[in-house]
Amino acid sequence: MKSVTLYTDGACSGNPGAGGWGAVLIYGDFRKEISGGNPSTTNNQMELTAVIEGLRRLKEKCSVDVYSDSAYVVNAFNESWIPNWISRAWRNVKNADLWQTLIELTQMHEVRFHKVKGHSDNELNNRCDELARAEIKKAK
Repeated sequence: MKSVTLYTDGACSGNPGAGGWGAVLIYGDFRKEISGGNPSTTNNQMELTAVIEGLRRLKEKCSVDVYSDSAYVVNAFNESWIPNWISRAWRNVKNADLWQTLIELTQMHEVRFHKVKGHSDNELNNRCDELARAEIKKAK
């Protein structure tokens, strides 16, 4: 099974407002940058979308280490928030549609989530932030 590293970030100008997401996929020496935006969204939606779009790019089952500065995304998986949401039939869960898509994608791979400090010295997290912010400018 291929081992892939996925760095992601989402950003929003206003919350809600114009938003963008960025991701960097790494497999061996191969590196791919992807990004996108939305003229009316939230920061959390962009954080989720970055991970979704990164995982969607994988063409086969992979072992994936996802690095994100979003406690919202990382803690949902690492602190077992999701089973509680499912047991409540997604009642009062914001962005349930995005969460359900992300869960489906994580079930296709072996995914581990890692929290990184945002706006710090992490080069790849900073690159994802740059990609996301560039998309905000396009979306405005």
